[in-house]
Amino acid sequence: MILIVDSGATKSDWIALDEKGEKLFFTQTLGLSPEVLTRDVIEDRLANNFELSKNKEVVTHLFFYGAGCGTDRMRKFLKEIFADYFPNAKADVKEDTYAAIYATTKIGDQGIVCILGTGSNCSYFDGHQLFQKVTSLGYIPMDDGSGNFFGRKLIRDYYFHKMPADLGIKFSKEYDLEADVIKDNLYKQPNPNTYLAKFARFLIENKEHPYCKGVIDKGFQQFINNYIMQFELATKVPINFVGSVAYFLREELKTVLERNDLIVGVIRQKPIDGLVEFHRQTL
Repeated sequence: MILIVDSGATKSDWIALDEKGEKLFFTQTLGLSPEVLTRDVIEDRLANNFELSKNKEVVTHLFFYGAGCGTDRMRKFLKEIFADYFPNAKADVKEDTYAAIYATTKIGDQGIVCILGTGSNCSYFDGHQLFQKVTSLGYIPMDDGSGNFFGRKLIRDYYFHKMPADLGIKFSKEYDLEADVIKDNLYKQPNPNTYLAKFARFLIENKEHPYCKGVIDKGFQQFINNYIMQFELATKVPINFVGSVAYFLREELKTVLERNDLIVGVIRQKPIDGLVEFHRQTL
């Protein structure tokens, strides 16, 4: 059995294939980012999934693409966990950027590939190799244009009284905005980046409001300025995206891209289907 995994900070999609490439099952766990989770938490999330627990002995290959897997130390950390949990499997761990590339860009084609989900990321693919100009420092100083970036913006504007009154009332009715609740989630609970990203749903649902339009436009422009424009070929190759923020705000994203003379490429919500097709070709 082969397991293919697309793991974001919020949730992980798992698809199992047999040796002929036929789909055996699909399942989900919570996100497995090694940057923000302990070994115990990751092991619990694996163990609490029925399909994974039932089939862990028969898995022969595990292809894992995950948020927080951009360094050798984090990849080694996850491989050690997988070696214990899937004792008969050979694990290949790559950062989630590779999932985005395989899901949007054909081998041999050039393109800039971006992730706009809970977090954000941007790479150039020359058709064979991946190149990055910006090393991510995580959700606190970076992640421009992401779910947690927009969530942080909404909370700050609400507390600094910069959110329009009508929207502020609506915002306070949809979320518990007590200071103690926010601080507990940010500083004491796991996955503070995921917590912040939950507020981005409000931005998407109210995207026609002038305030939200401005926040979305400025956030995407900041992502373009700081990430995409780092590459000299930015205006000459397609700009591809994966992630819920990119997908649900795709029209707004296209507007900002076109304003910057950038070529709009593929925009997918989830890369998992493209990953399956990629690995079927290599069986």
